[in-house]
Amino acid sequence: MALDRPLAVVPEWIEAHCVVPDRAHRGAPFNLANEQLSFVAGHYTVRGAAKFNPAAEFDQELPQNPKADAFVYRRSQLVRAQKWGKSPLISAFVCAEAVGPVLFAGWAEGGEVYDCYDFGCGCGWVYEYDAGEPMGRPWSTPLIQITATSEDQTGNTYDVLRPMIELGPLSDLIPKTGEEFIRLPGDGRIDVVTSKGNTRLGQRVTFVVQDETGIWLKSNGGHNLAKKQRQGLAGMGGRAIETTNAWDPAADSVAQRTYESLSKDVLRDFRHPPANLSFKNKAERRKIFQFNYSGAPWVSVETIEGEAAEMMEKDPADAERFFGNRLVAGAGKWVTPEEWDTKKRLEPFVIKPRTAVALGMDLSNNNDWTGIRLETEDQFQWTPTYDVGGDKRFTVWDPANFGGFVPRGEVRAAIDYLSKEFRIVRAYIDPAGSAMGAVEDNSIDDDSWRTEMAEWAAKYGPKVFLPWSCSRISPMHASLEQFRSAIRNPESRFRHDGDKIARQHITNAVMIAKTGNRYVLGKPHGADHQKIDQAMSSDLAHEATMDAIRDGDFTIPESYAVYY
Repeated sequence: MALDRPLAVVPEWIEAHCVVPDRAHRGAPFNLANEQLSFVAGHYTVRGAAKFNPAAEFDQELPQNPKADAFVYRRSQLVRAQKWGKSPLISAFVCAEAVGPVLFAGWAEGGEVYDCYDFGCGCGWVYEYDAGEPMGRPWSTPLIQITATSEDQTGNTYDVLRPMIELGPLSDLIPKTGEEFIRLPGDGRIDVVTSKGNTRLGQRVTFVVQDETGIWLKSNGGHNLAKKQRQGLAGMGGRAIETTNAWDPAADSVAQRTYESLSKDVLRDFRHPPANLSFKNKAERRKIFQFNYSGAPWVSVETIEGEAAEMMEKDPADAERFFGNRLVAGAGKWVTPEEWDTKKRLEPFVIKPRTAVALGMDLSNNNDWTGIRLETEDQFQWTPTYDVGGDKRFTVWDPANFGGFVPRGEVRAAIDYLSKEFRIVRAYIDPAGSAMGAVEDNSIDDDSWRTEMAEWAAKYGPKVFLPWSCSRISPMHASLEQFRSAIRNPESRFRHDGDKIARQHITNAVMIAKTGNRYVLGKPHGADHQKIDQAMSSDLAHEATMDAIRDGDFTIPESYAVYY
């Protein structure tokens, strides 16, 4: 049985036809570095068992010659650090898939040639095959898609591709490179596609670039985009390449799913830096950069260090993923900004007086914030305001704005106002740990808000205003999972008001592992300023809503009904 062998004509063709798209060497031949060459060769490795029948090219009644199934890998994934040069390499792939010899055309006996002139290219390039080498041929009608979740991301590749064509030999074969698509010989084309608002999604395509799949999530349409494109590729025998930085393992991205898939026909090219090196240590971080960019000699390690050091000031996890090429959870982000933003209610809203609502409140005293979130029976959640002498104030209190302590009078006034303005059917309030930092011994069970809790229970009902301790691991984990599912599920009814503080606190929150595959929420490591209090209030509001729905609390009691 013949051995698997790379379609070596492809990297040779790339170097003969593609040019450097920008900077000082703009227009010079695009010479593949060793890591780039290895990836190209891997993607175009032909199965030793592949067979080609020349007659099938002209007789439709014969079995079709193999396309994707001639290769060892159906699709490929390239994981490299930021600035490594993924976009120029992928642009070279697009050029080859557009007009180059990327399809298997049989095994050479020796002396056969690939002559560009035979395929409409007048550059004069000729490649001679060795005996036993796989031969290549172009697609007759290539349909290529450069894809990302946003137009800005598709520009990463498309803006490099156009000068790569325009400045080199391919300009004669592909004379027009438009702003939105590129027309190819044989009535083919190169299109730019995003996950939203594009009618070309799901077309029968021959090659697909999927850029930055580490941020392709279910919430932003990335999962569906990847699925639709793979279905289109399957119908044509086409293939795909994913590119990405290291991803957040907590985000469940397309990149993570590809990498963790058990499929054997996926090429995964991910050079992990040495695990024993600390990214926080500058000297060891430099060694990580030297490893990551050894295959990209055009990259300045000093420049990378400067960018990474600056990023580490606010988001060390992102810095380690982007430049360290390591799979670091955003230290385990609970909900991503993209997931939260998809649930924002776009149309204006007005909540009528005496609407039945559930309330969630996370109490604190002198360090963390205190805040209230309300949610209706149809699962719309918002941060309400309360009236102080005609002044509308949001129910969020930062101790720093009140002399270092949460203003208890303001909180009590807000509860009184909301209880009159709305019909609160269930209120879950976390009183635990509310004054941590106000006493020397943090192990003391704090009861600084228990007086207020007793007053509210007496005034508004002990079955309505209930303490709900977030320190209980099992109930807290279940509550967080329920709310997270409502946020991430595109079919759930849950919507919110887009409040900026709630968004910030929710996207700050990270998952802190506990025993039994459970977790609670916490702040990112070493980032006490990244508050999460309104994330807790939001979760409690949703938990109260779900329990109130279950118990029928939103239904107006018979004693409240008026007949006439």
